[in-house]
Amino acid sequence: MKPLYYTLFLVIFSSVHYFVICQNVPSSRSSQASTLVGTRLYFFGGGASTEVWYLDLSNSFNISTPPWHNDIVMPVGYSFGTSCLSPIDNSTIYLIGGRTWMANTGNYLYLTSVYKFNSKTSQWTTPTINNFNYNFTTRNEIQAVINNNGKIFVFGGTNFNSQTILYYNDMNVLDITTMTWSTLNQSQSYITNVDYTATLLPNGNIAYVGGRSISSSKVVNITDMAKIQIFDTKSYTWSIKSASGSTIASRVSHSAVLTQDGNIIIYGGSLQNSSGYPVTVYSDIAVLNTSSWAWSIPSVSGTKAPPLTQHSAALYKNYMILAFGATSASNSYTNHVYILDIQNYTWVTTFNVPTTNPAK
Repeated sequence: MKPLYYTLFLVIFSSVHYFVICQNVPSSRSSQASTLVGTRLYFFGGGASTEVWYLDLSNSFNISTPPWHNDIVMPVGYSFGTSCLSPIDNSTIYLIGGRTWMANTGNYLYLTSVYKFNSKTSQWTTPTINNFNYNFTTRNEIQAVINNNGKIFVFGGTNFNSQTILYYNDMNVLDITTMTWSTLNQSQSYITNVDYTATLLPNGNIAYVGGRSISSSKVVNITDMAKIQIFDTKSYTWSIKSASGSTIASRVSHSAVLTQDGNIIIYGGSLQNSSGYPVTVYSDIAVLNTSSWAWSIPSVSGTKAPPLTQHSAALYKNYMILAFGATSASNSYTNHVYILDIQNYTWVTTFNVPTTNPAK
């Protein structure tokens, strides 16, 4: 994405920010990071915001009045980064990469790329990392996953400055048990990728779906959704799965969640032109069976969510929860919450506290 595109968004975001937050409701935004911690779904930043919000999922609610709570602010404004929850204590959230800004301004900061948030004490710290790769400092448009051993994997991404924009195809690994960083250089046969979704499967493989790449001639290409890049976190090797079934439009900035039986559900995203600007925003749902590697399009009922891109998604019990994002290619943003019951693929207006996990 071009820096000017997001500078314009920051101006719009800042102009409405104060009015909305006074109502204890987050303002419209996109490109925030999000992580589910128990019954709290956290959201970090978006635009130049330093805000931290969470949805309380411990009680039922109507999506017209979500139970928003704001937490202590971040050290910086934050967008286009990624976050994940430590499996060691199930309370520490790691904020990785992203674009950082002086609080609620358009002034970009070239600062550290890793922050820790203690969700129990609401405290932010900057960890000391051994062997940190300083080429990662401005890395953004990425998605991290963390395995049960406490290793965070972050693939590719792009930098962000006012001059040359670079794309990367390295795999960066942060071991949070030793706070040691390592960078794996990849074969050029594997495409550079940004704006993808990354999903850790039960077998330890990471499935990378969609996104965009750049050719040797510097032409931006949208990745074929039928070509799923797989990274094995045990052997540190790559492979490609060719997905069959329904044809799914190529896209970037979509969302993905993993169901209990290993299916990946994606929502929305956008089609971009060769300059990296969105031209179409999608409102479709597709399901990737990771056993047969086949796409399908479920029959969906209820009042559907609008087109969304650069939004957040999380799976809580039988609910796929969507929040925030851009609703069009013309800088329209939302602060609404949308909920899909994946047991029957129905958009619902009421969140009822589930008692069991679905096998969908």
